[in-house]
Amino acid sequence: MRRILSTYRWVNQPLSSMLLGEIAKADIHVVEVFCAAVHFDYRLGEAVRDLASALSEHRLELNSLHAPTERDAISGHQTGMPISISDPERIRRIDAVDEVKRALEVAERIPFRYLVQHIGSGRQSADPRKMDAAFASLESLAVFAKHRDVTIAIENKPDELSSPASLHQFIQETHLQVKFCFDTGHAHIEGGVGPGLELMRERTITVHVHDNHGEKDEHLSPGDGTIDWNAAFAVLAGASEMPALVMELKERGAGAPSMDEIRAAFDRLEEFAEKKRGEHADSR
Repeated sequence: MRRILSTYRWVNQPLSSMLLGEIAKADIHVVEVFCAAVHFDYRLGEAVRDLASALSEHRLELNSLHAPTERDAISGHQTGMPISISDPERIRRIDAVDEVKRALEVAERIPFRYLVQHIGSGRQSADPRKMDAAFASLESLAVFAKHRDVTIAIENKPDELSSPASLHQFIQETHLQVKFCFDTGHAHIEGGVGPGLELMRERTITVHVHDNHGEKDEHLSPGDGTIDWNAAFAVLAGASEMPALVMELKERGAGAPSMDEIRAAFDRLEEFAEKKRGEHADSR
């Protein structure tokens, strides 16, 4: 299993070459970079050049970008203006789409496979106007991304607008040429990892892996919350192709989780995966 780490763990600090070097030293060679001005300002040519140089220096591969969710955030806090491609107000929606396109343009300098995209911001209801706005936005973004060899992967969230059931129905009705990013922690809060993954598995190309206790989006290491990982991998084992598994942990105070803790999290994840692969092979 490839070890892919999201830089969301350090979203409140600059994504420096030194930090990427620490990731590489931990035997992690593939990353997903979170687009946020404080962390990685995708809009600045200099920031993109610096990232390209650091990735090359430390022999790291960029698997994916997480699309920006806010703009103009204050350093150390995610308190900026929300970026929502499902905003019913046309001017705000188009502005949000343009912002996402700036992130996609990074692929012109640094190739990557997937752009992980939220439909809305915060917890939102399945308002038909928002779904229509999301369709118009994604139709445009999918074409823009395709021209840069990038696939849009819509991420489930614990709300009516972006629940696994809502996203499944949305794609069934619109036939949009996009894929899914299945988020284990979000699904655990909303209605369960197993049922959510069953609905999204066919189109899931990448998975955000993290744990919680079913109430808050804690972004804990696998096994530190209450997700049944054996059941989750039982569903994944039935997929025609295993999607990219991206560890998406959250800062828990100064220096935590550490690189040693992150390595241990990958070890546990691989144990779950190996156990289920063995059981799946034995059942054939």
